[in-house]
Amino acid sequence: MSKVKVAASLLNRSANHLFRNKCYIGGQWVASANQKVYTIYNPANGEAVGEVPDMAAEDVGKVVDVAYQSFRDWRKKSYKNRSGIISRWGELLLKNRDDLADIVTTEQGKPLADAKGEITIAANYIQWFAEEAKRIHGEVLPNHVGDHRLLVLKQPVGVAALITPWNFPVNMVARKAGAALAAGCTAIIKPSEYTPFSALALANLAEEAGFPPGVFNVITFGEGSTPRNVELLLSNPLVRKLSFTGSTAIGKLLMGQCARTCKRVSMELGGNAPFLVFESADIDEAVKGCIDSKFRNTGQTCICANRIFVHDSIHDEFCAKLVSRMAKTLKTGPGFDENVTLGPLITEKAIAKVERHVTDAVSRGATVVTGGTKHSLGGQFFQPTVLTGVTVDMALATEETFGPLAPIFRFKNEDEAISIANSTNVGLAGYFYSRDFSQIWRVAEALEVGMVGVNSGLITTEFAPFGGIKESGVGREGSHHALNDFLEMKYVCLGGIN
Repeated sequence: MSKVKVAASLLNRSANHLFRNKCYIGGQWVASANQKVYTIYNPANGEAVGEVPDMAAEDVGKVVDVAYQSFRDWRKKSYKNRSGIISRWGELLLKNRDDLADIVTTEQGKPLADAKGEITIAANYIQWFAEEAKRIHGEVLPNHVGDHRLLVLKQPVGVAALITPWNFPVNMVARKAGAALAAGCTAIIKPSEYTPFSALALANLAEEAGFPPGVFNVITFGEGSTPRNVELLLSNPLVRKLSFTGSTAIGKLLMGQCARTCKRVSMELGGNAPFLVFESADIDEAVKGCIDSKFRNTGQTCICANRIFVHDSIHDEFCAKLVSRMAKTLKTGPGFDENVTLGPLITEKAIAKVERHVTDAVSRGATVVTGGTKHSLGGQFFQPTVLTGVTVDMALATEETFGPLAPIFRFKNEDEAISIANSTNVGLAGYFYSRDFSQIWRVAEALEVGMVGVNSGLITTEFAPFGGIKESGVGREGSHHALNDFLEMKYVCLGGIN
């Protein structure tokens, strides 16, 4: 490893004890076979956080072999045994919540309070799956012949590759690995190249929780080596499952790679969430919900409101109240600063995309009501922005912005709003505000998305299935449904019973 060890921002915090700069394979902390490393930077200040291994092709083969050998034993553990270890892992997340949050804020940039909230929900997912491990039930079927008995067994798929994004670097690992491990699979976790230290900290706690060697593995790749090494990982026939969260384009690519060996896949891909405000809505509540949905994690979530549709009759009032509340409640700055609600964007490319969307919209007739440019803090900070006069021919209408940009569309009636909201090839989440009971049912059923928030801008919970339709992916995370994506059904026909 190199001279870059730990960021000064972590050296001065207790989180240093969770900081690991090697990969975790087979219960060992290891460097790359070729000794290559790459550097992670704090998006708030450009400071080098540290370096992690840029693992080689031979490391990929090694981690798969180790995970497969461990699977043969892990799958035989009683559900109670697996549940106990997973539960201890969740407890350790809560015990180390503040230190984990320090790592998240340092490498991802989100406000510290949001990072702490992420750790809490991650622990909730883990504890949920620890309990669900005890409730994996098979079936006894009616027999078709008198001396036969028919059974359905549910068995773990096998080695699961879990590829996680940078926007929720702890929670995404927790809800994928929690389900996989509860089902009896072993896990190979490939975190985002921007936020590997969060996943490595979770491996540290997994080791403390008592997972047997090879059950929980974390492998890191740099941006340049990721495409080659991920393809190598997914081409291995011993890997039987992929769970991926990321862009639709990359998801399609990975699905094609998995098709070669007919792997099971779960995909949580891009969104373009509509947020509809009908004339019967409580405007103050709709404004609050809009801010909760749009500006959480600086707009860098797959389910954040990307297109905001407001009925003509309340458009002006809604916009005025939205801008007023934003001025009072949103504060941009480094995540460790007091009262900050919006951190930096993850990269300069992310800043450039928001700028492009604003420029394109303005060139086509939109008006900047507030914000519209990089923040005075410079770097990767962007002002929370509201645009009005937005139309469907603008880039932001069809592309996911992933930044603090709130574009306001007008609509005249319910049919028009639903038609425009559904005119996209993705369908992850959607939101709407209404106090018309019949309308609530109509719109909830009509929106072409996998999740709907009605009079609420915050919808994520471990109890509910998280996922989308159309090109937003396949499968679900969270709830009891999530385990099914890591289980195979086996029919057993037992004859000769006298």
